[in-house]
Amino acid sequence: MTLKIDEKIDVKEILKDLESYRPKRRGWTWRKKNPALKMGPFTYKNCSEPLKNSVPLPSAKYFGDIDPQPDYIITTEIASGRFEDDIRRMRMAAWHGADHIMVIRTAGQSHFDGLIEGTPQGIGGIPITRKQVRAQRKALDMIEEEVGRPINYHSYISGVAGPEIAVMYAEEGVNGAHQDPQYNVLYRNINMIRSFVDAAEAKRNMVWADIAQIDGAHNANATAREAWKVMPELMVQHALNSIYSVKVGMKKENICLSTVPPTAPPAPCLALDLPYAVALRDVFKEYKMRAQMNTKYMESSTREATVTHVLNLMISRLTRADIQSTITPDEGRNVPWHIYNMEAVDTAKQALVGMDSLMDMVELKNEGFLRDKARELKERAVLFMEEVLEAGGYFNAVEEGFFVDSGYYPERNGDGIVRKIDGGIGVGTVYERDEDYCAPVTAHFGYNNVAQYDPSAVEEPSKLIGGGTYEKPEKIIFIDELDETDNVNVRLEETKALRETTEIKPEVEWTGDGYVMMNLFMPASRRVAEFAALEMAKKMNLEDVEIIHKEIMHPSEGTRIELKGKVPFTIDTAALVIPPEPSIMSEEEIREDIAAKPLKIVAGTVGEDEHSVGLREIIDIKHGGIEKYGIECHYLGTSVAIEKLVDAAIELNADAILASTIISHDDIHYKNMKRIHELAIEKGIRDRIMILCGGTQVSPEIAVQQGVDAGFGRGSKGVHVATFLVERRREMSNEN
Repeated sequence: MTLKIDEKIDVKEILKDLESYRPKRRGWTWRKKNPALKMGPFTYKNCSEPLKNSVPLPSAKYFGDIDPQPDYIITTEIASGRFEDDIRRMRMAAWHGADHIMVIRTAGQSHFDGLIEGTPQGIGGIPITRKQVRAQRKALDMIEEEVGRPINYHSYISGVAGPEIAVMYAEEGVNGAHQDPQYNVLYRNINMIRSFVDAAEAKRNMVWADIAQIDGAHNANATAREAWKVMPELMVQHALNSIYSVKVGMKKENICLSTVPPTAPPAPCLALDLPYAVALRDVFKEYKMRAQMNTKYMESSTREATVTHVLNLMISRLTRADIQSTITPDEGRNVPWHIYNMEAVDTAKQALVGMDSLMDMVELKNEGFLRDKARELKERAVLFMEEVLEAGGYFNAVEEGFFVDSGYYPERNGDGIVRKIDGGIGVGTVYERDEDYCAPVTAHFGYNNVAQYDPSAVEEPSKLIGGGTYEKPEKIIFIDELDETDNVNVRLEETKALRETTEIKPEVEWTGDGYVMMNLFMPASRRVAEFAALEMAKKMNLEDVEIIHKEIMHPSEGTRIELKGKVPFTIDTAALVIPPEPSIMSEEEIREDIAAKPLKIVAGTVGEDEHSVGLREIIDIKHGGIEKYGIECHYLGTSVAIEKLVDAAIELNADAILASTIISHDDIHYKNMKRIHELAIEKGIRDRIMILCGGTQVSPEIAVQQGVDAGFGRGSKGVHVATFLVERRREMSNEN
């Protein structure tokens, strides 16, 4: 199956023969950097190879629609709970530049006490299954061919089921995963011994599959009461998981520190976050950096999240990042909107490309506040580690509440997370191996006595059983669905009309969910505005209405409200009357035509109309108007008499008349158009002059019915008018 740009991805085709599908590749892939990339009129130093197919930034139209890709891997988190809809969002994200697709919001397996198959709901989200993973990896295999770049697929390897999940991920071509036994201990209360034993086994399987690891240290400053004070502890947590992974056999280039700036505005975040970033990169030079926003401070405002995101991106550029994660305010809304995933990816791309070559122009000071603060943080981290050792090691330190304490070490506030060595989920489930223990599997941590059975199998233990699932994927047992009512086949049948006919509904998370979002400004206090907005939405016939953001503009003068609700109808696109999209010539072609044959216009707002803004935007060079192409413009002002406009065209020997008309009562705007046409005939110039009329209430089709050459409605730009003038003049030349 090959994706076609002008066709939607067919989920049913992806699910077909899924039991026999095998991933194209395994292991993590970094971007191919191009330190001398030439795109359009520019040369970039901090970019990677461009995509084959992509969606450029909106402003790219001013630079030839170029779409440079930064050198950092860009992450997006996609997980609505329905993997078939997430596949569509993955495709969109890849076109915007994401090449690290995380599904941790779908995968609830960090909460599991065992490996779960099927698709039941209710355990920390939607449990991940082999079918979901395989379907998404199959889709991504096709999507990466479409965009021309490998895409890394990522989820959790944690919880008591961690080793089993690791095996399944290795089999199914997962490329990256969160794995950190400290996460289990501190945030899931899994027994310490069980967690670290499981981690060794899980990490060993990750090594075999070349899966990149991201740790979970950042959860400390997303949890601690005063997050900016846990910076020394974060470095200790990074160190513990990193060295543990190295001891298990993981390559340092596959170990990624999940670095999260500990503050956000209105804190003086650069003064706190930048020294921490420098200290972290000084200590962990050999490891990769995965930079992410701190979700602790994330509210429901997209503007606020974007500003903090850009500040974080600047820290990445000033220091170093290998993976740049993106977080959206959906976490504060509990609404994973498609559009915000794409906007977050675009924010990362836009900011990083905009800061290209930054370090060729600036440098971080080698002395003073920045370096002093970074040194202080490193010293505090070393002292913290020394105290952990003095306490008898990590387990004892956790039992004494060392971790996630909001005191700035060596200060302690006594609010750290306390776990017991002999407590937690899975306590007492770790047993010492017998001396003759045998585990004839490929990726296994610890001794397995294979040599005593077959010395030639030491490097390939699964020879003893004729090969395991890693060597012989056909041995994998694929379970399709266990639940008769909650499965993808039922969901696809429910949305069949929206996927296979011309019916369409708006959506947020899932096909056919019908959700829309509205912005309202309410001239009232927050509480009044909130309930007034809910009532207004209901009167608009929206269903399941919910406020997702409220922001005070002034305690009594007004409140901004964002809400969501469902529309109770569908639209049949086959019944829509869609006019052809207006053609647009290139700027170069328009300029060449005007240079070869100069063009002159007269323009004004006609009748009793005093509006001028729209017409000036069509004309003025400042607004990208037709002046910039070399067209000679004579603007007569507002409330211009129709006869004066036509007489001016005669006097100046103009090629065209541009008339703006906004007022529309009694169809006066169309009557004025007809009168211009008739007057041009009376004065004998209609066969040699073009007449163009425009305004917010103008319908192009009705305008032409009045005898003018073209009408331009809401949204028209100077390039549309210039294109028409050039093309119509060519037609008139051929006619004559």
